[in-house]
Amino acid sequence: MKTNRGRERQDRYLALIDRFPLRPLKSDEDLDAATKVLDSLTDRLDELAPEEQDYLDILTDIVERYEDETIPLPAVSDQDLLRHLIEAKGVTQTEVAKETGIVVSTISEVLAGRRKLNRAHINRLARYFNVGPGVFAFEASAR
Repeated sequence: MKTNRGRERQDRYLALIDRFPLRPLKSDEDLDAATKVLDSLTDRLDELAPEEQDYLDILTDIVERYEDETIPLPAVSDQDLLRHLIEAKGVTQTEVAKETGIVVSTISEVLAGRRKLNRAHINRLARYFNVGPGVFAFEASAR
């Protein structure tokens, strides 16, 4: 027998499915509708029930897949990407080096455009900046 709380959580999950079923996106209109649902969920991220969090995770994956397939991204150099990640996180080269185990001189050379990142660097940086290693894919594909 379900408790009232369990029933309420299931009802909230089913309301999300009614609002926007979890299925592949086929158009920019689908993307817009999915984005509205994502925004409404992320606005109350700390209050989501586990079922709502699961829905959010899956819908995020669906949106990312659609965007990856339909919105071409320009190639970004290791230099520009690393610079952006460092600025966005508000850290120094020294902090990045300390936390990733990559020597400061390597980070400096990448930022100066004199060196490319290798797979080990990419994996360490991806973990540190909490991004998927795929964000480095444009440059990595040439390795």
